[in-house]
Amino acid sequence: MVKNKFLEIKNQTDNSADLYFYGDIVSSWLGAWDDTDQYPEAIRDFLKGVEGKNLNIYINSGGGSVFAGMAIYNMLKRHQGFKTVYVDGLAASISSVIALAGDRVIVPSNAFLMIHKPWSWSSGNANDFRKLANDLDAIEEGIMNVYAENIKEGVDIEVIRQMVQEETWLNGLEAEKYFNIEVTEPNEAVACVSDYFKNYQRIPDVFKQHPKNEHKADKTQTQINQLLMELELI
Repeated sequence: MVKNKFLEIKNQTDNSADLYFYGDIVSSWLGAWDDTDQYPEAIRDFLKGVEGKNLNIYINSGGGSVFAGMAIYNMLKRHQGFKTVYVDGLAASISSVIALAGDRVIVPSNAFLMIHKPWSWSSGNANDFRKLANDLDAIEEGIMNVYAENIKEGVDIEVIRQMVQEETWLNGLEAEKYFNIEVTEPNEAVACVSDYFKNYQRIPDVFKQHPKNEHKADKTQTQINQLLMELELI
C-alpha cells in the first residue's frame, strides 16, 4: 500500500494554506484505503509545514475513527493561525467534531452536520461487552464536551444530547440554531463518499445512490481482493 500523499500543502501563500478532509478519518496510513482518507500523523506533518499560517479547512467526510478524529481536533485547536472551516457537503460523526475546531465555521444551507452516538464492535464474554458499553459512554462524554464548547448561548446541552441519541442530520439552517456556525447560500453540494454510511440509519436522500459511493465500494472491494491474493502468495 502506498502511504497517503494527499496532504501536500496546496494553495499555500505567505499567510495561508488549504487543508481538505474529503475522505474517512482513519487511525493511520495503513487504514487509508483511499487517497483522500486522513489520519493524525498526516495532519501533524501538514501542520508542521504551515506553522503560524491561517488555514482554510474544507470538509466533506462521513466520519471514522473517534480517537483519530479527536487527535486531529486537538491538533487543529492548538494551531497558531486563524482557522476557517467550510463544510462543502457533509461533516458527519467525528468529522462534525473536527469542523468545530474552526475559529469560523461556514455551512451552506444545503450542507449537513450529523451527530450520533459512537459505535464499535467486539467479541468476548458478558464482562467484555459491559466494559465496551461503559467505554462508549465515556467516549460519548468526550464528544459532548466538544459540542458543549461550541453551542450557542442559551442552548441546553441536553437538547444536543438527545439529538446525539437519535442520529440527527442538520442542514446548515438547522445547525445554525444550535451551534456557533455561519450559514451561506446553497452550493453545488458534493455527495460524500464514505465507508461508514452503511452504519447510519437516517441518511438524507441527497447522499444515497450516488455513483461515487458505488465506485468507492467497488474500489474498496477490489483492494481487499488484491490484498487477499497477496496474502495467498506469501
